[in-house]
Amino acid sequence: MREKIRTARRLIVKVGSALVTNNGAGLDHAALDGWGRQIAQLRAGGREVALVSSGAVAAGMQRLGWTKRPREMHKLQAAAAVGQMGLVEAYEKAFSRHGLQTAQILLTHEDLADRTRYLNARSTLTTLLELGVVPIINENDTVVTDEIKFGDNDTLGALVANLIEADALIILTDQQGLYTADPRTDPAATLIAEGRAEDRQYEAMAGGAGSGISKGGMITKIRAAQRAARSGAHTCIAGGRIPDPLLRLAAGEPVGTLLYASSTPLQARKQWLADHLQLAGDLIIDDGAVAALQNGRSLLPVGVIEVRGDFERGAAVACRTAAGEEVARGLANYSATECRRIARRPTAEIESLLGYIDEPELIHRDNMMVR
Repeated sequence: MREKIRTARRLIVKVGSALVTNNGAGLDHAALDGWGRQIAQLRAGGREVALVSSGAVAAGMQRLGWTKRPREMHKLQAAAAVGQMGLVEAYEKAFSRHGLQTAQILLTHEDLADRTRYLNARSTLTTLLELGVVPIINENDTVVTDEIKFGDNDTLGALVANLIEADALIILTDQQGLYTADPRTDPAATLIAEGRAEDRQYEAMAGGAGSGISKGGMITKIRAAQRAARSGAHTCIAGGRIPDPLLRLAAGEPVGTLLYASSTPLQARKQWLADHLQLAGDLIIDDGAVAALQNGRSLLPVGVIEVRGDFERGAAVACRTAAGEEVARGLANYSATECRRIARRPTAEIESLLGYIDEPELIHRDNMMVR
């Protein structure tokens, strides 16, 4: 299975706060230089690499003389603003020593939930990679409260892997990989060499946040691997302090834990529907429509029992059973008002009911992700 990483051409590398800031002591310039050197060698070998970096808040805390992560949102935002300045400057200097240009990309989950912004972000990132530039990606913690409060860069790394259809996600951390239990408290814990990303047993093995500096933990890395696998990307969780982890992984060495994707990649449009899109309403459908969707068919108006919400044509809506279970989600061909008028009616009556017909389906199967 290590061949999957060795042959990967487009890589997302995620580095955590503990590595970037040497456990909160300040920016680890030697580590940044090492990543620049390794990525330069990967680039020379024909690979494309984007770097997702934590560390803005932690770097800001160090600059401001804070030893404990604050709880107040405005202080977190201030720390991110202060730290981002030094973080980007340090990356630019470190990578330029190895002949690499870098670009700062600040993203929020809202950027990936809006179709236009999603496509703009995708185009920007793919263009940078084609130009040989290394994107340095972080969440825009200075302005978006939800990302500081709930977000983590493991998830962001997986979303970026989905966004640009990367072959692999490499998560460098202060642990050597995924263990059967927390190795810091259980001496019998053993390292898991590889496994299927979708295997739910790994969630039970993962613990909580690793330190007062980092915000995530092994559980976020497992869930990131699951998310990355939905677009066919394999994930490797490895220790960031071992010598040349990126080069060793790229050479196929058995470093860390490989969580491989076992399913075929989803189409880019469908992975966006599955992971990024904000829902604008619900369509309650009958049992016949549920069966049709699960068999790869489109949703027709006749199968809709009820329309909930107020949405426009092209909005993302969930298809739910009468009990509320989400069966699928997709882009509606008609507005909520129009959907209510044609619900429970055969396709042949759409034109007489609305005065026109855009599409015979309420949601076409190509614009739908079935759960």
